[in-house]
Amino acid sequence: MRSLLKVPRSRGTQAYIVLLLVVLVGLVLVGLGHWRRGIVVVGGAFIVSAGLRAVVPEEQKGLLAVRSRGFDVAWTAFLGISLAVLGFVVPPGPDA
Repeated sequence: MRSLLKVPRSRGTQAYIVLLLVVLVGLVLVGLGHWRRGIVVVGGAFIVSAGLRAVVPEEQKGLLAVRSRGFDVAWTAFLGISLAVLGFVVPPGPDA
């Protein structure tokens, strides 16, 4: 009997699915009012994505690849670092 949930074959696509779940957790945290933690979690997911894109072989890149390897690594690292820094440097508001 065939499984209803088919596991992707490429390592990049498997990693992409896990990273999407981590981003979802971060967005849930933001939605629950813990925006600093949530934005740092999302930023961390982007940083991990950049690292994975740098080391996953081209034949296994799957959904991790959008453009060239260099562009993907640079852009996702930039986004991840920017989000993480944002979560750490924005001063708390009066109700924090």
